Amino acid sequence: MKTVLNLSVAALVLARSIYLYAGDDYEEHGHHVSSVAAKPMTQRDKSAMALYTKECGSCHFAYQPEFLPKRSWDKTMNTLDNHFGTNATLDPADHKTIQGYLTTHASKSDRMTGMGGEVAIRISETPNFKREHREIPQKMVTQAEVKSFANCTACHTKAAGGSYREREVRIPNYGSWE
Repeated sequence: MKTVLNLSVAALVLARSIYLYAGDDYEEHGHHVSSVAAKPMTQRDKSAMALYTKECGSCHFAYQPEFLPKRSWDKTMNTLDNHFGTNATLDPADHKTIQGYLTTHASKSDRMTGMGGEVAIRISETPNFKREHREIPQKMVTQAEVKSFANCTACHTKAAGGSYREREVRIPNYGSWE
């Protein structure tokens, strides 16, 4: 009996781990939602993520690497001299560390990005992003408290932790998105 119970507990732990790290898609209120789940990280990855958050997050939200495939992060990192109109070049060692972090944890398929052969550098231009945000009126996005779709944390209350569930969306001056 004890062996069966231990196997059952082990199966539940394994199932929960698969859910947490699979980037599982599910339906919520009739809308398709993609959860972005972090992959297990080494201490080196954690240091690289801290550097990424410090360097890139000082100007904008430090997007989870899973939002774009490797080729998109490579293109972004290799054009930092003109990063959306700003020179965002980095020290060579920091550049290598951040690029390694982003490409290691990038989307392995087009499931999240839906880009096919295209190389997007704006997450807001990916088909998955457009599909998930298609019903949001422009006036909610262009208001001073949000400014643009690039400002994830303005509405997604748990975006920094990688959660983009619909029930966690609070649009400034409008409230919950239901």
